[in-house]
Amino acid sequence: MDVAVLGGLVLLMLGGVVDLASATAGFSSPAVLMLAGLFVVAAGIERTGAINEVARRLLGRPDSVRGAQLRLMVPVSFLSGFLNNTPIVAICLPIVREWSRRLGISPSHLFMPLSFAAILGGKLTLIGTASTIIVMTAWSNWILTPDAEWARDLGSTSLGPFMEFLGIAGLGLPCLILGVAMIAILAPILLPDRGEQSDTALDARDYQVEFVIAKGSPIIGQTIEGAGLRQLPGLFLSKLERGGVPVPAVDPDFILREDDRLAFVGVLESVLDLRRIKGLEPEDDQAKKLDVASTGKTLVEVVVSANSPLVGRSVRQAQFRTKYNAVIIAVHRQGQKISRKIGDIVLRPGDTLLLETHQNFRRMWQESGEFFLVSDVPDAFPTRHERAPIALGILAIMVALLLFAPIDRVVAIWGCALAMVLSRCATGTEARDSIQWKVLLVIAGAIGIGSALKTTGLADAAGHAIGSLSSIGGLPLVLFSLFLAASVLSQFITTYAAAALLFPVATDIAYVMTVDPTPVLFVLIIGVGCSFISPIGYQTNLMVYGPGGYRFLDYARLGTPLTLALAILCAFLSPLIYGT
Repeated sequence: MDVAVLGGLVLLMLGGVVDLASATAGFSSPAVLMLAGLFVVAAGIERTGAINEVARRLLGRPDSVRGAQLRLMVPVSFLSGFLNNTPIVAICLPIVREWSRRLGISPSHLFMPLSFAAILGGKLTLIGTASTIIVMTAWSNWILTPDAEWARDLGSTSLGPFMEFLGIAGLGLPCLILGVAMIAILAPILLPDRGEQSDTALDARDYQVEFVIAKGSPIIGQTIEGAGLRQLPGLFLSKLERGGVPVPAVDPDFILREDDRLAFVGVLESVLDLRRIKGLEPEDDQAKKLDVASTGKTLVEVVVSANSPLVGRSVRQAQFRTKYNAVIIAVHRQGQKISRKIGDIVLRPGDTLLLETHQNFRRMWQESGEFFLVSDVPDAFPTRHERAPIALGILAIMVALLLFAPIDRVVAIWGCALAMVLSRCATGTEARDSIQWKVLLVIAGAIGIGSALKTTGLADAAGHAIGSLSSIGGLPLVLFSLFLAASVLSQFITTYAAAALLFPVATDIAYVMTVDPTPVLFVLIIGVGCSFISPIGYQTNLMVYGPGGYRFLDYARLGTPLTLALAILCAFLSPLIYGT
């Protein structure tokens, strides 16, 4: 998408359709700068595990299908109003999978509602989605230009910090209430039972790993199920020791205590999830002796070669930590069970080791011949649980600044992004890597193409075409048509690109009808965010596509009536809320 948008923008410049200043204005747009800062703030929240703690507390444990849907959609939609909804959905995936198994219901009745609730919740605040920021920022800039004199004559003005941040909730909250109600009623009827799906490959490597419950851990006193140790896919608890004595027949209601030792067998992704649970630490203390700063640690997978000096020696005899400045977290041996503790394991050729080490390990050892393969584990960041309250505090300060402080929004967001780095909620490297440059390029390019739509008269033509519908059904029919056009376009070119392209069309619709553009633009914001009709319309739809066992047209089954209902609601409600 970034190549297509930027390529189109270059062609427009080469053809003289748009000048250089207008084409590149998007690259310095406050919307782009705000989003870049929000990516850094989100990285701090994610790296500290703050989302995990909040999500698990809010979700609870339902005891019915309807209760599961409401417990899922209400908290997720609320969190999505303030946080990036992609990590929220990722955290909820294993929880929802466990719910479906325990309640005996199809995962397809929960996973799509999870994604749709995250999308709906993104329309509660300014920072909920990128498309809201784009339209609000474009509006703040446009209303002060000579082109908007007619709008000012009608009483339209800059919204102010409070309305810019929460103004969308006037329409977004009723849409959320209607959407949640419709999903709860229609999902069991319209979504077929696709059965339980597994997103774990059949030939995935099963690692053996051991953890101990540390002093002060929040999972002390919880059951195994309540602590989230049975919800992870492709993972099972193989052994539990208390005081050095194995506990037979451990059931889900077993109460955990300090110093309990737990052995698991499971796939890499679930082992990573275990490491992010607060108070669950590796079985031995070797990782604490690594000569690596906590913020510089990462995970690496290696395969022991036949020529390695490690072969035939135990991990302890080989002095693995001293030689490689790395600690073995887990071992995979071609499906064989290894009963020894990691330090006593005698290594063989082909053993796959999961290491906690420094970030330069792969560069130092990949050509050594001691390992067949050395590969970094993606997203293997250490979770800084102790900084979670700091991250949540910075988020609260950012919201307060955007609501009440008389400072520029870009300055407020980037000030909080800097605070995330200075407080070590996210390192400088993590902050830089968290910025989704492709998204920013698409937005910047789309803003330039939006300028071309205006200068060529195409936006005026589209505005006149949609505005002419007022002679048939008045303003509600026009808003209904704009909502549908925005929703359909966002399925193909992303929500943020659709927002940038349709903004000039929306202002021209208001101009043609000689009405206050405020209700028109709020309908545009809601419309571009309603990506319910296909799995490719939004990233969270794709995330639940496999686990839910969906087919492509399943989204249209539930998404089409939901989109039409929201379009009708917005068409009649927006003029009442924001005036004409």
